[in-house]
Amino acid sequence: MNKYLMAGIGGLMAGTLLTTHFAGPLIAQESSRNEPLYEQLDLFGNVFERIRADYVEEVEARTLIEAAINGMLTSLDPHSAFLSASDYADMQTQTRGSFGGLGIEVGQEEGLVRVISPIDDTPAAQAGVMAGDFITHVDGESLMGLSLDQAVALMRGPVGSDITITILREGETEPFDLTITRDTIRLTVVRTRIENDTIVLRISTFNDETMSALERELNAAIEELGGMDNVNGFVLDLRNNPGGLLDQAIYVSDAFLDQGEIVSTRGRVSDDSERWNARPGDLAEGKPIVVLINGGSASASEIVTGALQDHRRAIVVGEKSFGKGSVQTVMPVTSETAIRLTTARYYTPSGRSIQALGINPDIIVTQPRPRPASAEEDEESPRTQSSFSRSEAELRGALNNDAYSEDQRRQLEQEAAEVEATARLREEDYQLAYAIDILKGLAAMNYDPAQARAGEPPAETEEGSGQPGAPDAPAPESGDDAEDADNGAGAEATPAPAQ
Repeated sequence: MNKYLMAGIGGLMAGTLLTTHFAGPLIAQESSRNEPLYEQLDLFGNVFERIRADYVEEVEARTLIEAAINGMLTSLDPHSAFLSASDYADMQTQTRGSFGGLGIEVGQEEGLVRVISPIDDTPAAQAGVMAGDFITHVDGESLMGLSLDQAVALMRGPVGSDITITILREGETEPFDLTITRDTIRLTVVRTRIENDTIVLRISTFNDETMSALERELNAAIEELGGMDNVNGFVLDLRNNPGGLLDQAIYVSDAFLDQGEIVSTRGRVSDDSERWNARPGDLAEGKPIVVLINGGSASASEIVTGALQDHRRAIVVGEKSFGKGSVQTVMPVTSETAIRLTTARYYTPSGRSIQALGINPDIIVTQPRPRPASAEEDEESPRTQSSFSRSEAELRGALNNDAYSEDQRRQLEQEAAEVEATARLREEDYQLAYAIDILKGLAAMNYDPAQARAGEPPAETEEGSGQPGAPDAPAPESGDDAEDADNGAGAEATPAPAQ
């Protein structure tokens, strides 16, 4: 038994199991300082054998061992876990762009499954699942008392099958059910839209494709507007983005910074601490940027937000972010299984740790919750589309304004149409409309972000933010192979499994 455990600790999973009768000679050979450790391993062996011999039903040894390992990891923090063969395969698939499920990132809080964020254009998002929701039941079965993995297993099922989840939501007087059809989740990592002269870049996750997709979509949008001179700014929408790969967060931050620190990580050993710096080159060419965040923005999203905020490269708008300031490393332990272990905390350029605190926006803008239609609202809705507002132009016999040429008049009409379009956008997405209004105001003032940063430099990086001896590394080239689970140990910045 002890031989098996020692091999397991070293990273090798043996196929046979030795009983605790062999423990004595091994312990005798070790120094006295190791005796408490081996006594605890002996205790584990005794409990293991007792379960195998006396439990009411026969349990496979592998099931017990994996449960013990997972219990050891999950007792550390909410993000460390054992990845079984199926979980490990699922994780590798998720970082590459498609998988089956509902389309939600989940975590566990006080025994309940908490939605970190729904993923764009997935069954969960379309059904109305929101960040911060608690899932209490699956198909009528309570999730209380289950581990996160057990709860997730209940939510999994064949593509095309229906699942009913019970939701607890802040502001609602009672729980309610949502029925969702499972589907294959294909992630569109970056989407763009053009609102007047503003380019909106929606990043839904940070996987292997994020940086390349961002650059491709951004360049296409600039070309559609006829060049950078016709762009008044960018909105980087990171709402409900649960995070992902650390290297992709560094790439995206570096895309909008010319210099300075992006992020630093501090591990248990100071020599393992690292710091990444930006390379020259700004894809936005100095145009103003607004970053949108909310309670579903976590981890890698917070790295990008913190870097741009600390360097005063962007105005952050929305609601406080999730607050996950730790980095997980995926370490294979066999050819099919791995562990996800928290190995470091990360810090923004000014030395801030956002662990359990989140990032506070520069301007707090709360997104109004959608209100369901009701008979009472229908009664209050307008019964006519006729306008009863009055202006000089609507008066009979009013004088014409001949001070403008036809081209000038068309320009005024176009500007008025853009304002009306932004006003309509407020009904669809109030936070996005607010961000676009900020950029329009900055454009009207001929705002130059470079001059603003020169006049008021960002907060100094905390002395030794990377710890003594920590290397200052430039942001890695986006073409480099990400150091992920395929070639050893991969750094992640992700809060929870996607389902």
